[in-house]
Amino acid sequence: MIVTGFHASRTHKLAAGQKDANRVLAGGRAPVGHGFAHLKNWRILAKLRIDPARATQLLRALLVLTNLEVNR
Repeated sequence: MIVTGFHASRTHKLAAGQKDANRVLAGGRAPVGHGFAHLKNWRILAKLRIDPARATQLLRALLVLTNLEVNR
């Protein structure tokens, strides 16, 4: 399932609840974006030549290690 935020336009302003929902969604996306930025800096994704199922496990493990390092 893909969750997208609410969009405002010139004629349609966002309600307070919609702004709060966008804020919560952005807060959840930020750690994922930072994790992929770390993986790109390490150039892990460019050298990855394995089965996609194993790549998912590897990426999850790397993101966990990255989060541990960032939070330390």
